[in-house]
Amino acid sequence: MFDPAMLAEMHRIAVLENVMNPTNLGAIFRSAAALGMDAVLLTSGCTDPLYRRAARVSMGTVFQIPWCYLPDAPNAADAIRMLREYGFQSAAMALCEDSVPIDDADIKAAEKLAVILGTEGEGLAPKTIAACDLTVRIPMAHGVDSLNVAAASAVAFWELRAQKTN
Repeated sequence: MFDPAMLAEMHRIAVLENVMNPTNLGAIFRSAAALGMDAVLLTSGCTDPLYRRAARVSMGTVFQIPWCYLPDAPNAADAIRMLREYGFQSAAMALCEDSVPIDDADIKAAEKLAVILGTEGEGLAPKTIAACDLTVRIPMAHGVDSLNVAAASAVAFWELRAQKTN
């Protein structure tokens, strides 16, 4: 069961909107655990992280990192409003005209950040992108427009990991 109070002590979370491919989901979980995400939240359209293929690809990290389905959440837009109440800024990973590069210092400096990733193919729902505080892109070379959601998650989690303060 989802308990929003768990968000109070977290600084970096991943929110997945309708990621259906179990291989991608497992790889995202593995990257989230390895690269410092505090939790993974899933919309109701995501595949089950405990599905055999997802759990195997995750190398068991679905049992290490906190995760839950967002109640009554077919898309992430409603979750973003709830996350704001807990002090999270939201960064939609999307190719939009107003997207900022992922290495932007202000994004990286956010105390609490929710990285929002969308389904294979279509990406995030327009409603979700509009609900986010900002839209972020990974700069590409050689005319490539984007990465697979699992690869993009690894880049995003590494680049946007919580900065340690001394």
